Amino acid sequence: MGAKTPNRIRTKLNLEILAYEESPLGLLCLRRRELLSQPGTIVTEVTLDNEFLMSSLYTDSERALAETALDIHAGDALRVMVGGLGLGYTAYESLRSDRVARIEVVELLPQVIAWLRDGLVPLSPELCDEPRLVVTQGDVYGRLAGPPNEPFDLILIDVDHSPDERLGEESLGFYTEQGLRAAQQHLTDDGVLGVWSYEKAHPLPTPCGPSSTKSTSSRSPMTTASSTKAAPTGSFSPAGRQRAGNAITCESWPTRLPRIRYPAEWRSG
Repeated sequence: MGAKTPNRIRTKLNLEILAYEESPLGLLCLRRRELLSQPGTIVTEVTLDNEFLMSSLYTDSERALAETALDIHAGDALRVMVGGLGLGYTAYESLRSDRVARIEVVELLPQVIAWLRDGLVPLSPELCDEPRLVVTQGDVYGRLAGPPNEPFDLILIDVDHSPDERLGEESLGFYTEQGLRAAQQHLTDDGVLGVWSYEKAHPLPTPCGPSSTKSTSSRSPMTTASSTKAAPTGSFSPAGRQRAGNAITCESWPTRLPRIRYPAEWRSG
């Protein structure tokens, strides 16, 4: 089933529907609205099955995921994998570092990739002009479960709400010792794996082998050396060049707002 709204729709709430379509995860909506409490402030939001997923207004935790991993890894010419494109803030924060040589973003939903390509998200101009970035359509958890090719220095996973609250069952195996051990093979020896969560969940199991694990407060990382690779299902290079990607991983527990249901979130500011 394709897009339900080929043309953008505005509502009396000053809400503009940019995209509204079915996806393998559910009904996906990209919208833009003006905050009632802050006239003139425009935010872009994503909902899934009418539940709040992410917003361009609250990006601190996505940025912190990248910042924390970069703080942990002391190397240069870093190769980074980001699992989940979303609105692009984790990838953008990573690209702000001149220590990052290239980034591959692995995004399951082709609709989300199209939003970036078509200029519908706030960071489209910056990301589409970035030669170090390539966006691949595929399942990042499947990639990490498969045999590795070229290892990543950093792998950043920003897909599920938390290890205990997943968008789908596809990621269930990733949060096990076996899954993390498979992901570890995709990392360089000093690589970092980072996992986003809106709440501090139970600690992830530590894979066997040469890895280090640190557990700190809810906004600090718990890190595990890991890495993964497999053949991509298709790639889009925003700056017009096809690139192979590498990944880093770091596990961090910053805070995201809880999901908000319609129609209350439309009225909230």
